[in-house]
Amino acid sequence: MKLETKRLIIRKPNMSDWKDLVEGLNEFDVAKNMSYIPNPYSEKDAKCFLKKEIKNWGKKDQNNYIFLIELKSEGKVIGGIEIGKVSRFSKTAETASFVNKKYWKNGYITEAYIIVNDFVFNKLKLRRLDAFAFADNKASNATKIKIGYKLEGTQRQSIKSKGSGKIHNRNMYGLLREDWEKARRKLVK
Repeated sequence: MKLETKRLIIRKPNMSDWKDLVEGLNEFDVAKNMSYIPNPYSEKDAKCFLKKEIKNWGKKDQNNYIFLIELKSEGKVIGGIEIGKVSRFSKTAETASFVNKKYWKNGYITEAYIIVNDFVFNKLKLRRLDAFAFADNKASNATKIKIGYKLEGTQRQSIKSKGSGKIHNRNMYGLLREDWEKARRKLVK
């Protein structure tokens, strides 16, 4: 599966992506804002992750989608978006993402989420996405609000970063189909 935007290719992973993943996730400023990414992040970590996620693609009733974000101009993976815990019964899922620090503040994650959210709401026919962000991660919180998520609460001292070892408060966000449709009109003019 492959989705495209003006600047990006959003696609399933390949084993050859391991070097780009290591470059992006081995950066402490990226890992410290994620609960499940160790720091340092090694070749072994990347290859184990890719092997598992490649195997997961195409399963009947797939409930987890890992999309890598490839920058067309460089032919390089610069980030990723996960749509996980897909419940076909409840029509819900959770999402998470990262971008290589070298590519921060260029609007890539917003651009990627536009097409991924379209996939979630139109192809998977879900009605709600949940997302979480460490309360002190200003960029992640701002992006969620920009793409239509509503802050639904904060869990105090609820999550630990594998990259930094620090315990964080975690903001909980929800995005309903109608929230997305409204936000999308503002984002895509």
